[in-house]
Amino acid sequence: MTTTEGPSAELRRQLETLSTEARRPDHAEIDRLPTLDLARTMNEGDAEVPAAISAALPAIASAIDAIAERMGGGGRLVYAGAGTAGRMGVLDASECPPTFNTAPEQVIGLIAGGEQAIRTAVEGAEDDAARAAADLDALGLGPQDVVVGISASGRTPYAVAAVEHARSAGALTVGLACNAGSALGAAAEHALEIETGPELVSGSTRLKAGTAQKLVLNMISTITMIRLGKTYGNLMVDLRSTNEKLRVRSRRIVALATGAPEPQIEKALAATGGEVKDAILMILSGVGAADAADLLAEARGHLRAALEAAPNGAGPALSGD
Repeated sequence: MTTTEGPSAELRRQLETLSTEARRPDHAEIDRLPTLDLARTMNEGDAEVPAAISAALPAIASAIDAIAERMGGGGRLVYAGAGTAGRMGVLDASECPPTFNTAPEQVIGLIAGGEQAIRTAVEGAEDDAARAAADLDALGLGPQDVVVGISASGRTPYAVAAVEHARSAGALTVGLACNAGSALGAAAEHALEIETGPELVSGSTRLKAGTAQKLVLNMISTITMIRLGKTYGNLMVDLRSTNEKLRVRSRRIVALATGAPEPQIEKALAATGGEVKDAILMILSGVGAADAADLLAEARGHLRAALEAAPNGAGPALSGD
């Protein structure tokens, strides 16, 4: 008898080789455990994630340096993924404007199936490789940009196709996967393969794999922004004060950076339209608001460099409080 195997048989074979799809025999009866024991078991598994990331830190650092170089030249950072991986990219991208005062188009999250897929599963979207290319083309992707494909399995067609298409356009490419030897890693210039292993609930990669993706994306965006001068020490000096909490945080950041009294801080923030970097530069260097803006523009937004270039050569006055 002859058996004809279709695409599903090949997919089954692929999934059987993935550690993120494997089943742990010692978890076979977790549904019988008391809730506290189940929570401990899950917590112990989650604790494995930082160690898995640690093994990939040299590769992560190399990718970040390359990303910062492209973005420093005006390029954009684009995340592309499906399902949980896509949502992680959208989340990280959406948090960059309020945290680092980036333009909405500077860090972009693409998810297979479009905006609807952020909240609801869109069946078959992850398999649409052509859509990935179309989504990138709609952005006018070019050689100055960066595309980070995200996929727990490392085989998701949408993510792999996004990286392949981006690379053909001359963009810098990064593949973030949770399995070694992945198709995504092979397609990208920078392969970030975080081996998180089997999940508590077999194949549910929203768990350890999702946590790993979130942590690595935190590194990529945060350290890139540090390299681009979006912080001063560990202070968020480029945050956007869009609500009362952030306005209070802005005043506290200026206070920590300068040690100035409240009236001086309020005056500087008022003069700069709430721009934290400019206010700090005004207080520490004694320049006016217009000169502070010019110095920061010449320093490409790097506050330390602007302080060094100020007429009085003002040094940092960061407080450890």
